[in-house]
Amino acid sequence: MSDEAAPGHVRVRLDLSYDGSEFSGWAKQAGGRRTVQGEIEDALRTVTRSKETYELTVAGRTDAGVHARGQVAHVDLPREVWAEHHQKLLKRLAGRLPRDVRVWALREAPSGFNARFSAVWRRYAYRVTDNPGGVDPLLRNHVLWHDWPLDVDAMNEAARRLLGEHDFAAYCKKREGATTIRTLQELSLVKNEDGIITATVRADAFCHNMVRSLIGALLFVGDGHRPPDWPGKVLAAGVRDSAVHVVRPHGLTLEEVGYPADELLAARNKEARNKRSLPSAGCC
Repeated sequence: MSDEAAPGHVRVRLDLSYDGSEFSGWAKQAGGRRTVQGEIEDALRTVTRSKETYELTVAGRTDAGVHARGQVAHVDLPREVWAEHHQKLLKRLAGRLPRDVRVWALREAPSGFNARFSAVWRRYAYRVTDNPGGVDPLLRNHVLWHDWPLDVDAMNEAARRLLGEHDFAAYCKKREGATTIRTLQELSLVKNEDGIITATVRADAFCHNMVRSLIGALLFVGDGHRPPDWPGKVLAAGVRDSAVHVVRPHGLTLEEVGYPADELLAARNKEARNKRSLPSAGCC
């Protein structure tokens, strides 16, 4: 995966959002399942009248049912295609794409930009309510209902113990050859006047199911089934705990992706590709 477009091509950054309710995730899949990547690539091919499908690279691959408000992707287009279509491409995509996915901005990316490897953080929000009556029907596809009262202060106490660089193997679905070491930069919860609790989760990157597993552990603390130190003990143990539930995807939204200044892109790309390990604790 190159950090520069091939000769004769232009790298284009796309800022986009989607309601994940009816998608089988971001990434294209066999069997004709509907995906965000598939919809956008099909629309790009149609509006540029191209025979070729131009493949998108995304900042964060979201699972089935997960939403995005601030997703970022890039695509490498032949220079002549970009020159011919770029002024009207945004409006044409708006007319071609289904209503549950929108591209908000299209622009030529700076040198060295890679939507995935250039990112320095991703920020998600998970929304849940403990309202005894359930979820507002207008929000049912974006807010989880938890049918036990939740102590937000206890959840925040537990969350603080998880911050920093750790091996999050206990909260991730293991993938062969992939590291589970991540730096959790923010994990905090606020209950709004409407009774919705919003958890903000920001890290340099996330491994599979990490956010939804962390929220599952915090909910167990919030409803009194576990003490505030329990999620930290699970983290330290380094193995999956059957009591940590991966919460349902519809409460999760990718809100924003952060990138460094243009002159730091190349260094960030190299850093992001390095497989990380935690410092040795020493022998004594």
